[in-house]
Amino acid sequence: MRRPTLIDNFSNTQVVRKKVIATKGGVVAAQHRRAAEVGAAVLENGGDAIDAAIATSFAIGVVEPWMSGPAAGGSMTIWRAKESKAYTIDYGMRSPMALDPANYPLSGAGRNADLFPWAAVVDDRNVQGATAIAVPGVVAGMGLAHERFGRMPWRALVEPAAALADEGLLVDWYSGLLMASSARSLAQDPDAAALFLDDGHWPIIGQWTASTERRLDQKAFAATLRQIAAGGARAFYTGDVARALVSDIRDKGGCLSEQDLASYRARIVDALVVPYRGGHVYAAPGMTGGPTLARALRMLMETLTPAAGPPGADSYVAYARALDAAFKSRFNEMGDTGTEPPDAPSCTTHFSVVDREGNLCAVTQTLLSMFGSRVVSPSTGLLMNNGIMWFDPEPGKLNSLGPNKRCLGNYCPVVGATRDGRRFALGASGGRKILGTVLQISSFMMDHGMSLEDAFHQPRIDMSGGETVIADMALPRDVLDALGAAYPTVTARRTVFPYAFAVPAGVLHDGALNTGCTEIMSAWGDAVAERNAG
Repeated sequence: MRRPTLIDNFSNTQVVRKKVIATKGGVVAAQHRRAAEVGAAVLENGGDAIDAAIATSFAIGVVEPWMSGPAAGGSMTIWRAKESKAYTIDYGMRSPMALDPANYPLSGAGRNADLFPWAAVVDDRNVQGATAIAVPGVVAGMGLAHERFGRMPWRALVEPAAALADEGLLVDWYSGLLMASSARSLAQDPDAAALFLDDGHWPIIGQWTASTERRLDQKAFAATLRQIAAGGARAFYTGDVARALVSDIRDKGGCLSEQDLASYRARIVDALVVPYRGGHVYAAPGMTGGPTLARALRMLMETLTPAAGPPGADSYVAYARALDAAFKSRFNEMGDTGTEPPDAPSCTTHFSVVDREGNLCAVTQTLLSMFGSRVVSPSTGLLMNNGIMWFDPEPGKLNSLGPNKRCLGNYCPVVGATRDGRRFALGASGGRKILGTVLQISSFMMDHGMSLEDAFHQPRIDMSGGETVIADMALPRDVLDALGAAYPTVTARRTVFPYAFAVPAGVLHDGALNTGCTEIMSAWGDAVAERNAG
């Protein structure tokens, strides 16, 4: 029996589309238009795709501070056109060296209700507050990318983000909605409350008919960004910024140390190569969603014989079966256990970049939960991550909580090449929902020959570790019936909030032309091309 998963009062006749325009210039597709504009401006000024990705990374931390920022972690998968080679830069978070699992006792009060259904911990100290903070990696990742592939000066790539922070994030109905969704948690930290809430309690949101602007006060964040711009990536991990950050976190009860920051290093490795349908998918290896995606793609190769035209019932059932098998293997082999709540929020950011030469970047980074640990460092203006929640608080598991351990992430940035020579960069936000979205959009283009625009508008399913398929209610009845015959299936609508499916962003290089697209229901997401590029 099919039924909606969410209470649904929305229109059945509304149609939402995003226009995709081909250009000879580079394109940045990001979950916030202002960040994409920053990256596109770098391309216009002669920057490489890597330069644009670095600038976009810092900018999106300002305009989507609850998703990303210097205190986040992530991964970047890269295609270098002249080398015909893919790389991954890993800048995932680590647990602090002084972390003691005994400080995270189980409460016996059931399961956590945030992103992962771990056994509940006393006071949710693995989820919220300074005790949930892991060692961040974004700045080190961007520094390594710049060192290896960057063309423009580092300062020129960070300064635009500092300028955005000086302005302060423009508050609108969407930002107000997100702040309202976490207001109760944000109110528990005085500095988070001061930044995101009126009078320490109420979400900052404009009036329905008001023409006046409200902006967040991000001056402290701007000052930190200028220190990073002037001192390079290591200025975040040593010196004044590191000392101030550690002092703030320790004052709030965390165990992050200057040694944790000083010893952190991002790393560059060869991407995981997955042959598929006469082309290839290149994914992030290691503690990411990449190995699980590779397993799902290999199963699709064996079980799906794609028909011409858009995907039909056979394709969607094959997606469900491949995801089901891949997640079961992930749970057994990587310790990522449990079923993610179906209404778990999208709490990551992803952006993709292509330049004129066909270089590609797919970049995913996250604070983990929406608003991370809901703790702000007042000296630096940074909203902090809650990366400790990635670990299972129960001892004796593959992914159990411990000191100085790498976090197991769900992010899955990929670049791909179709049999007809098109190349794409793709990824998404949305926790465990990410993997299924990347799998399906890749298949839409590689199995069914879809354009990037059609692939992003095509309805999807989610099967991210449970026994139930969540299917877009826009899918044809025969597809829903076939899914229902194979698995328990419920339907959901693509909406602005909450997201029943992941939130992708991608770019495509086809001959001399580039295109980009973002999730059609993403209110802020946009693909921005170089101006006057043709």
